[in-house]
Formats: sequence, structure tokens, C-alpha cells
Amino acid sequence: MSDTKWNVYLSGEIHTDWRERLVEAVERAGLPVAFSGPVADHASSDDCGVAILGEEEDRFWKDHKGAKLNAIRTRSLIQKADVVVVRFGEKYKQWNAAFDAGYASALGKPIITLHSPDIGHALKEVDGAALAVAETTDQVARILHYVIEGDLDSAAKGKIGFV
Repeated sequence: MSDTKWNVYLSGEIHTDWRERLVEAVERAGLPVAFSGPVADHASSDDCGVAILGEEEDRFWKDHKGAKLNAIRTRSLIQKADVVVVRFGEKYKQWNAAFDAGYASALGKPIITLHSPDIGHALKEVDGAALAVAETTDQVARILHYVIEGDLDSAAKGKIGFV
């Protein structure tokens, strides 16, 4: 077991439980990982700027304030990350996730993208910057197990309790 605590930033889609499933799998495997990510409550993320800094009449300035406050968190946590996992879902366009991937890439952070093959063409540039392209949270958990522990047998054969 590795003694190093890995920081993994979970970016992207906020409308499913992919984060919870990944965290549970990694915890079951006993991997030394600390997870972080954006504020996943959509309303809080949208309204933080005006709630803290004051109302705006124009939607642009409301969004501008919120984006800047959220960027403080996002940039700080991506800078501290050892690995960045970027999830692209089916239902919504995650422009912010693409931006996070670009930022992580510019910092030289290892990126794992997570999405269905159906949207692979649209994400070809993002996937081109990624060191791994996964289709399931199970694959991401197995990648993390392999890179942290260096144990291919357990990661490849599912001996670590992933579901």
C-alpha cells in the first residue's frame, strides 16, 4: 500500500452520482486518495456571486460574479491535484469541464476523461490531452488503483472489490 496521499480533483457533470460511486469504490479498495471538486449544488454555484457580493440586474454580470468566485475554488484545487478526472455526461454540455481539462492540461496535470463513446468525436481534443479515456467509473477506479499501487493483477482482474 502506498504511503503517499493522492489528491484527485473530480470535474464535470453534476447531475448523476458518478462522484459518489467512484469515491465508494476507491474507499473500498483502501486507496490513499483525497477527493475534491467544484461546488456540485447547481443553485449555489450559480448564485454565489450575487449572494455574497450583491445583486446584479444583468444576467451576464450575475454569471460573471459567480464564475469568478467558483474559479477561486476550481483553480486552487486543480493546482493541488495529482490527477484530474473530467466527466462529460450525456444530458448537458459541460463547457466548464472542458475548461477545467484545458486548465489542468496547461498545468501539466494528468487527466482522465470519463464519458460514453457516443460523444468521443466532440471530445477528441480533450481526449487527446488526457492520459486515459474511460467509459465507466469502475475503469477510473481501476486506473487509480494501478497508478497508485502498481498492482496490475488486482486492478485488471477486479480483486479489489469494485462494482
